[in-house]
Amino acid sequence: MNWSEIISPKVKSIPPSGIRKFFDLASGVEDVISLGVGEPDFVTPWHIREAAFYSLEQGDTMYTSNYGLLELRREIANLLSKDYHLNYNPDNEILVTVGVSEALDLALRTLLKDGEEVLLPEPSYVSYEPSTLLAGGKVVRIPTKEEDNFKLRAEDVKKAITAKTKVLVLCYPNNPTGATMDKDDLLEIAEVVKKNDLIVLSDEIYSRLTYEGEHTSFATLPGMKERTIVFNGFSKAYAMTGWRVGYAAAPEPVIKAMMKIHQYSMLCAPIVSQKAALEALRNGEVEVEKMVKSYNQRRRVIVKGFNDLGLKCFKPKGSFYVFPSIKSTGLSSEEFAERLLKEEGVVVIPGNVFGSSGEGFIRCSYASSLDNIYEALTRIERFVNKL
Repeated sequence: MNWSEIISPKVKSIPPSGIRKFFDLASGVEDVISLGVGEPDFVTPWHIREAAFYSLEQGDTMYTSNYGLLELRREIANLLSKDYHLNYNPDNEILVTVGVSEALDLALRTLLKDGEEVLLPEPSYVSYEPSTLLAGGKVVRIPTKEEDNFKLRAEDVKKAITAKTKVLVLCYPNNPTGATMDKDDLLEIAEVVKKNDLIVLSDEIYSRLTYEGEHTSFATLPGMKERTIVFNGFSKAYAMTGWRVGYAAAPEPVIKAMMKIHQYSMLCAPIVSQKAALEALRNGEVEVEKMVKSYNQRRRVIVKGFNDLGLKCFKPKGSFYVFPSIKSTGLSSEEFAERLLKEEGVVVIPGNVFGSSGEGFIRCSYASSLDNIYEALTRIERFVNKL
């Protein structure tokens, strides 16, 4: 069989995940400390796991509604109303998905015609571009700058717009940089969105991990609710990455269209995960606050550590990532990450994995214990001093 002729050109054009590459490289190295994984080091709180056990004992092993459990959608609606002042009808404006990744895929396939353009601020999470390409769209990159604390500027959005532009992707707090956006900055972008008739995909999975100021959901801005699909979920704030449950909130016509694709592909998110998510929303606040407090402490330690090493690192206000510059070392991002792993056993992710504007930086997750962070910083210092 000539598989190169059989496999879709779209799929062949997409490179493997650059993040996964470094996990694979680390698999053969002893005594590794990983600052690479974008996953809480906390175990899902016990009361959430217990709710899942109980649901299995009760025989909850069936399909749910394609939209997701109604009681879960109602709790999601309550959360969005209470925390973000967003009002959605749980019957037809909220869709429970298999993580935010599925929600993103559904939204892009729902919105894009072949050749339509998606504006993507960079550095950005690795799945946005492949998902756009698989949906038939074209990515237009908008670099963000270290001197702007990696915030997206309205004038840069305006410059990138063409007759084919349809969608703007926002991810704040940001992966990989940890940047956040002030309300005033978002208001300027909202004006550009309105004038150019754009749709916004607002990935807010790190919204609860905001340490300075308040998170502003893009859909709360004047005239933006009808133009925005909000993504959020349980992976980061509730330490539930492996449960694979997220959600999208948007006007009914969009959710109804996304649900059509969802029902023919995923059908529904696992019922046990949905039951666990329900418990997380009802009784998980205390544990979330504990985890956020711990991340905030680690954030201060790792930012100071990199700056003390001479690797300039701006102070992120959200997520659990830092994005220090390694330009002073004279190494590329890939060279720095590969040599650091081989010589000192520390996993970091090269910044160029997140787009060309990430070159000269590395992404480090502080969703790791303080002991690991201190040890990693010691090893990185030793590595930098050898250069």
